[in-house]
Amino acid sequence: MANLRGKLEAEVELKSPADKFFKVWRSESHKMPTVTSKNIQGIKVHEGDWDQHGAIKIWNYTVDGKSEVFKEKVEFNDENMSVTLNGIEGHIFDTYKVFKAACKLVPKEQGSLAKLSMEYEKHKASNPNPDKYMAVLIDMTKDIDAHVLSA
Repeated sequence: MANLRGKLEAEVELKSPADKFFKVWRSESHKMPTVTSKNIQGIKVHEGDWDQHGAIKIWNYTVDGKSEVFKEKVEFNDENMSVTLNGIEGHIFDTYKVFKAACKLVPKEQGSLAKLSMEYEKHKASNPNPDKYMAVLIDMTKDIDAHVLSA
C-alpha cells in the first residue's frame, strides 16, 4: 500500500525580526487580506478571538488562480514563536484527509528564519503533494516580511 502521509518543509530568510513577524500571525492575522492580498482575500473568526489559542478561523484565499476556503483551528506556541493551522474543513479536504500548516520563527543576528511545514494525508496515492499550497505559504511569508519592514 502506498504511503499517503507526507510532510513538506521550506525555509524563508527574513529581513524582519522574529518577534515582529510572529506578532502578525499571533495578534494581527486580521490584517492578512491587506498584507498579502493576492493570496488572502478574507479571514474571519468563526469561534474564539483573533489572538486566542484554539480559535477557529475561516480563510478565503487563492491558489493556482482559484478561490478556495480553509477553516482551521490555530495553535500558538509563544515560547517557540510558532503557529500551527490545523485544518478542519474546506476545499483542501477534497484532496487530503489531514492537513496541518505551521510556521516557526528562528531569530538570527540580523533578521530571522521562517521554518514552514505542511503535514498531510492524501485520500488516494494519485493525489498530488500540496506543493501549490506551500508556494502560497512561502509567498505569504515574503509579503508579511515586507509588511513588517515597512511598518
